[in-house]
This record gives sequence, C-alpha cells and structure tokens, in this order.
Amino acid sequence: MIAIEDLRLAVTLARSESLSAAARALNVSPPALSMRLRKLEAQLGVTLANRDSRRLSLTVEGERFAREGALLLERLEALPESFKQSDDQLVGALRLAAPFGYGRQRLAPLLARFAKLHPQLRLHLDLRETPWPDRHDSDAVIHIGQVNDSSWVALPLAQNERWLCASPDYLSRYGTPKAPDELTKHRCICIRENEEDVTLWHLRKRSARHTMRIEPELQTNDGSVARRWAELGLGLVLRSQWDVTDAIARGTLIRVLEDWKFDIAPITLLVPSRKNRSPRIQALISFLEASLKGAAGDETRLAR
Repeated sequence: MIAIEDLRLAVTLARSESLSAAARALNVSPPALSMRLRKLEAQLGVTLANRDSRRLSLTVEGERFAREGALLLERLEALPESFKQSDDQLVGALRLAAPFGYGRQRLAPLLARFAKLHPQLRLHLDLRETPWPDRHDSDAVIHIGQVNDSSWVALPLAQNERWLCASPDYLSRYGTPKAPDELTKHRCICIRENEEDVTLWHLRKRSARHTMRIEPELQTNDGSVARRWAELGLGLVLRSQWDVTDAIARGTLIRVLEDWKFDIAPITLLVPSRKNRSPRIQALISFLEASLKGAAGDETRLAR
C-alpha cells in the first residue's frame, strides 16, 4: 500500500536537484532516502528516478507518480479546511519562493498582512537569487520577468514597467538625455538577472521603436546595489518600477526618457496546476492580485 510518506518522497524528488538535496528537505540521510526509494520502486515495479552522486532526474513514470502524488497531498492537506465553518479560516502550510530584493521589500510586508488574516496558516517564505526554476519544495513562486518555462501555470500579478533613472547630481554633471541615441554618451549601470541580455535595451514610443546596445560602466547581479549606485550619482540605471518608486518620491532618483517605454518585467505568480488548487493557494492568489493591483496604481501616481 502506498503511504503518505511515499507521496512526499516522490514530490520532494521532483523538486530537488540531487538525492542529497532531497534528503535534506525530508530531514533524512541520503542512504535512508535511497533505501526508501528502492523499496517504493520495487513495490510499484518501475524505476522512478535516475540518480548519481550529483544529479537526479525522474523517469517518465517518476514524473507521473510525483505529479499525481502532489495532487493527492494537496487534497489531503486541504481536507481539514473542508470542515471549517468559515471559508476564510485556512489551515496547513503554504510555501512561497521569491527573489531576494522583491521578497524583502514588497512581498514580506504583504505576507505579514496575509498571515494576520489567516492566523492558523503556517507560511514559509524562501528567498532565492533565482526562485524559478529552482522551485524546490515551493507551492508557488514569485517570478519577475518573462517566463520561458511553461511547466507551471503563470498568473500575472502586475505589469511592472522598467524605468530609466539617475540621481539629480548625475544629471547636473552629465545632462539629462532627451532621446535614446544620447544614452551612448552616458554612464550606465546594468543588472545581470534571469540570464537576460541586459545590455540590449528595447525602447518604443507610440509607433517608433529603438534598439541599442549599451556599454555598462558598472554591473551587478543585485538590483538593490545597482539602485544605490545610481542614487550615489554613478550612472543611469534601468530598474523595475517597484524598486525605484520610493527613491523617486524621496528625490534621490529622477526618471528620464519618460515618454519612452522599455520592455516590462511582469510580476508573475507561478503555481503547479490550474485544477485542484487548495483553498490556501486560491486565497493567496486573490490576496496578491488585489494587493498588487492597487499598489501598481499608487506607484505610477507617485512617479509623476
């Protein structure tokens, strides 16, 4: 008979890069996990995973077992909620992964409000440099930028424009660019993230389109560092509106080329499936959609 521990084992394997990582997630030793896996494979009569000391990959049968196991676990975890008299009293655990900067600055305060609304819910927030596709044991993932992997369902939360900004001191020394061609004469700061081509900038203004390759003076993989460098007058930075709105309101940054639109970096919630969502996931989706829709409008007004 298949046990709940077997389902958890398969789901964890599907979300882990190695056998050792899966063992850590399940709080067991790698030898113990290997033994459990071999026992489960013998019971099912199929090979669930190909593994060596460094890599782990599920077979077709393993992916199916993990996928159906995840749905069963969701239903089991949601079962106590079905006996609640009030629909807004959620119980169980909800695991959410997000990027470091956005997670700290914007998501953590929202989750604090969500936790107060649902005091019986256990929230786990895992901040990572690349939360997608490194989803591990997450129930949902916040992703910023275009989603190239379609294995999970992408739910748009906010458009999140990219704004070009510089400090008042920088603009007084180097001048304010009035057209895209003038950017080649300026110092630029770039952020390396999500394996994007960050030095190729695409701009559009109504029917006009402009693409240019910039030569950055400074680069970093940390958006907060790039924003701080811009505030210190080191150059122009192209940054998500959620990260620079407060700086613009304080006057430490000024938005330039406002008539031109850069590629957006949409804020997206990724979930495993459209069907059989637990009440926890559905409540989180509704809460984030409502919260971020209102916040996006406020940020746009503040920047003007």
